[in-house]
Amino acid sequence: MADFTMPSLGADMDEGTLVEWLVGPGDDVTKGDVVAVVETAKSTIEVECFDSGTVGALLVDPGTTVPVGTRLAVIDTGSEPPAAVPAPAPAPAPAKQPAAPASEPQAAPGLTTTGSGDAVSTPLVRHLAERKGIDLSSVHGSGKGGRITRSDVEHAPADGPHRVKASPLARRLAQSSGIDLSALRGTGQGGTIRADDVRAAAAGPPAPAVESHAQARPSSATAAPAYPARAAIAALMSRANREIPHYYLSTKIDLAVAMAWMRDRNADRPVAERLVPAALLLKSVALAARQVPELNGYWKDEAFMPSDTVRLGVAVSLRGGGLVAPALADADTMSLPELMATLKGLVSRARGGRLRASETADPTLTVTDLGDQGVEAVFGMIYPPQVALVGLGRVIEQPVAVDGMLTVHPTVTATLSADHRASDGATGARFLTYIDRLLQRPEEL
Repeated sequence: MADFTMPSLGADMDEGTLVEWLVGPGDDVTKGDVVAVVETAKSTIEVECFDSGTVGALLVDPGTTVPVGTRLAVIDTGSEPPAAVPAPAPAPAPAKQPAAPASEPQAAPGLTTTGSGDAVSTPLVRHLAERKGIDLSSVHGSGKGGRITRSDVEHAPADGPHRVKASPLARRLAQSSGIDLSALRGTGQGGTIRADDVRAAAAGPPAPAVESHAQARPSSATAAPAYPARAAIAALMSRANREIPHYYLSTKIDLAVAMAWMRDRNADRPVAERLVPAALLLKSVALAARQVPELNGYWKDEAFMPSDTVRLGVAVSLRGGGLVAPALADADTMSLPELMATLKGLVSRARGGRLRASETADPTLTVTDLGDQGVEAVFGMIYPPQVALVGLGRVIEQPVAVDGMLTVHPTVTATLSADHRASDGATGARFLTYIDRLLQRPEEL
């Protein structure tokens, strides 16, 4: 037996709210399956199961807020059961329903039925169907008693345009808010309507432009969703400022060679696949982290613990306010095109509220890039328990001396905020120098 617990989805997370179960008792799950949706102060996260087996008891009801580490469910993995498994709280007794006619087939416990009476499988299967835009009433179940299985959904064709593609959370929010999903434009993958799309529609259209800045400020109702996220970030940064003895370094990096190389590489690429400077910068940071391991890891139990892998956290600002830093796993081993594609998907899922727990867990080093905001340099605060943070500014044309001649080259200011308990200025300088050297040899990225 194994416990499925409320995961820690960031150093600033102390508790989370279980929004939705995507499985039920008796369901078979495989490691990596999304089994629940959890809401944190920053965003909504899809949580995967870390064990394979059969779902036993669900111990926490949707809508309940519990501390990190709380047991949410029990997974039967075939091993010995843990001691003292608490029984789930009894649900209120439903109102007595008239008995169904003897000729009407009944769904198995834990299942629902389609309008035609065919047995629909588990909440996990329904979740997959929602994501693919599949009407389960049109799917023939290959399981026992006509039960629709995961394989049936994965091989079923998506419905036509009459079927609105929306996440389960978006459908529930739309129903409670009286929002017509067919009138919304989805920002999720394949046009899927996400919860943020429904929330935006419920907030109404933006106020018309006015001359007074005071009048143009959003109402408290509109601004409120950002407050919990900002409060969580503020609390974490206050802790970092108190506990971490920061030191700061900066350097200007000449990007003339890197930008020329990138233009040559992009010449024969489709527009959607062209590289951007951020890809080169992130890859150089990841490779530098591998070469300077003193900055890649965690400060725990009054000691530095280096990481064997590079999980590069990328700070992403959210549309409704707040910030998340999902991780590019093994960023140092990715090719530049692979890093570009992974980064685009990560940012899209972060802003659409579709991050998975594995994408938010344990970055070893974080990068904050404010170049697109016009900032030339940024000195960030370290995200504990990490020991370093890299800041990247805007690529700008600046005068530089080359072979005794003054010319103008594209340059970027790279900064390092580091924990003096884990490293010193010499180590930090070696790290920034290594990034510079890599960007002078972009063909090695």
